[in-house]
Amino acid sequence: MAATRLYEVCDRTWPAARRFEHGTWTLREGQGGGKRVSAATASGPVDSADIDLAEQEMRALGQTPLFMIREGDEALDALLEARGYDIVDPVVMYTIPTDRLTDRPIPRVTAFEIWEPLAIMREIWAQGGVGPARIAVMERAAEKTAILSRWKEKPGGVAFAALHDRICMVHAVEVLPHQRRQGVAGWMMRRAAFWAQARGATHLAVLCVEQNAAANALYQAMGFTEQGRYHYRQIPT
Repeated sequence: MAATRLYEVCDRTWPAARRFEHGTWTLREGQGGGKRVSAATASGPVDSADIDLAEQEMRALGQTPLFMIREGDEALDALLEARGYDIVDPVVMYTIPTDRLTDRPIPRVTAFEIWEPLAIMREIWAQGGVGPARIAVMERAAEKTAILSRWKEKPGGVAFAALHDRICMVHAVEVLPHQRRQGVAGWMMRRAAFWAQARGATHLAVLCVEQNAAANALYQAMGFTEQGRYHYRQIPT
């Protein structure tokens, strides 16, 4: 699967408050929703003057200049490195066919599709740093659901899933510390796959920062395959 397709799925399933074109840039107004909804991306070759322009536009939005470096952006990456921008949060993009995760039933009362999120779901997300600004990102997605897991008769974790171009991308996966390493995240991914397949999706996708060794190992063990990577460039603060 082309990485460019997944970049667009990410934009559509975790949407910025505003996305607009300016010169060779796609700019995003994040309103506190995190890097993915705040970073600028290049739509073609850029030079130092173009970077100046992007920095001005992002500051005008009240945002610290931040760039997403995708496949094919090697020249931009080098220009930003020369300006003192550091690499932040390298990310791996994974996909799996939905039928690979719908091959067995989910045990009763293990994972549920719920929208709007319940108070307990918001509390679990908050514990993982997913606060109101990121909940607002979820609300902007067109076709979406949230997943609540229960394990050992207690809340286990939460996730958010949204659809675009027959791909369901799962975001904001959070498992409570005392419920980890028991398969909770796996059951939530399977619930998302059932939800997605019922709506015509052929694949499930997930993004994972490189440094999260446990999550990368989980997705690989479930059969997800890497489809591409990206990282951010940001001025040290």
